[in-house]
Amino acid sequence: MTRDEPGEDNGAAAPLRMAVVGVGHFGLFHAEKIAALACARLVAVADTDPARAREAGRRFGVPALGDAGELIGAVDAVSVVVPTLAHFEVASRFLDRGVHVLVEKPIAHDLDSARRLVALAEARGAVLQVGHLPRFYAVTEGLKARITRPLYIECVRIAPFKPRGTDVNVILDLMIHDLDLVLSLVEAPLISVDAAGAPVLSPSEDIASARLKFADGCIASITASRISLKTERKMRIFQPDSYVTVDFDRQRAVFMRKGEGWLAPGIPRIESDEQTYEEGDALRREIESFVAAARAGRQPAVSGRDGLRALEAAIQVTESLRAHARLVEAVASAAAQAPAAETASAGAGPGGARRAAAGRTRT
Repeated sequence: MTRDEPGEDNGAAAPLRMAVVGVGHFGLFHAEKIAALACARLVAVADTDPARAREAGRRFGVPALGDAGELIGAVDAVSVVVPTLAHFEVASRFLDRGVHVLVEKPIAHDLDSARRLVALAEARGAVLQVGHLPRFYAVTEGLKARITRPLYIECVRIAPFKPRGTDVNVILDLMIHDLDLVLSLVEAPLISVDAAGAPVLSPSEDIASARLKFADGCIASITASRISLKTERKMRIFQPDSYVTVDFDRQRAVFMRKGEGWLAPGIPRIESDEQTYEEGDALRREIESFVAAARAGRQPAVSGRDGLRALEAAIQVTESLRAHARLVEAVASAAAQAPAAETASAGAGPGGARRAAAGRTRT
């Protein structure tokens, strides 16, 4: 590959030289979208699996690398689509050299790594965007234009089980999308989280429900499952004098608000407006948005700090969920030990056996 110095100016109209690091299932979609853009040029792919890298390289007609570090100096930006545990290792190598990074959600596997990525991007003047795809749905854009002051938000995101994505729990796999959306709609700080959930088919939590409270009084109830029989992604938002229901799968939203006059005595008139949005290509819009931010040197639509905030909320949910699980286990353990303790107490001293037997008879 021909190498240039990092940050070389190729002209304002030159396509952004991009590579995809990690060309598994979703990484291939990234490569496909980048290859089709006029504002960017796919120059290489990289993957630690040589066969997978070669196959992707052949498919898109670009060099295939096993070591992503070889891309430094030859690219202006990268899409990082590797397992979550590798996000920091891969993204930091590029950010440290001033290369712009689009990293899939979650931004990193822990808060320290996420904070270091954000700090590194800011120190090097590189754009760091996090791949929270629902932000780029057409229905989301229409929704945000109509939301003023949410009072209560209810989110449901459920799907059938798939082995892909189970390197993290359902909070980091699915719920984090709704956490990010809620945080983008509610401007007040998050003040408390109460959650419960359980692992069912994988070692980590596969189903979870969380209740979030914000400083302005808004409450959000979020449910996520990756062990359901169907796929459903919906959100309901209540605010003063209005109510919105959103179906992300159908790209449809119904906006209802209190109108003028009365439908009947004591029943206010409700005005309803249903909007169906063109599904479009959310991933393409996400990558185009990233490229535009990188070329202009401005903050992206979903910044590293947005990704950090979503991860902070996700970790709060996980910690609350596991604290609840420990409490349930402690209560169950205490209940199991109680009969044995009662029997031992009844058996102490003369006549203990008779008292224990009598106690069992009375029970």
